[in-house]
Amino acid sequence: MPGNEKSRAKTEQAKGKAKEAAGRAVGNERMTAEGRAERSKGDARQAKEKGKDAFRH
Repeated sequence: MPGNEKSRAKTEQAKGKAKEAAGRAVGNERMTAEGRAERSKGDARQAKEKGKDAFRH
């Protein structure tokens, strides 16, 4: 399960980054904001997993 959460975090970060870049390229502020939010969600998930790993070892 932890590996699944880590890959999910990376996927969210990548999708968010792509969406943010696409939004900037076409000048769509909403898409840029959605991408930023999605990337932040992935960052938070990754931080949570790193915290769990720190206590596990």
